[in-house]
Amino acid sequence: MLTKAQKQYLKGLANTLKPLVQIGKGGLNSNIITSVDEVLEAHELCKINILNTCPQETEEIALDLSSATGSDIVSQLGRKIVLYRRNLKKSTITLPR
Repeated sequence: MLTKAQKQYLKGLANTLKPLVQIGKGGLNSNIITSVDEVLEAHELCKINILNTCPQETEEIALDLSSATGSDIVSQLGRKIVLYRRNLKKSTITLPR
């Protein structure tokens, strides 16, 4: 579980990121979950863009992705979601206490 200060720090880092995953009319499926998992493994922080054609709600997708990948929801603003999962082998982000 992330503290408020940690979430604010991660939001600042995610502000300059471009979305690495887009979810469209196919909705959330196993391919999307695999893609998000690979991005989290490589970068620890993943920004996701949900297109207008997506049939599912943004909140539902955020919760499903978080539970499927074992990550924390940093923010969910409009149609953008930011997820964080610490890489135990090679951590590149140092969180504030």
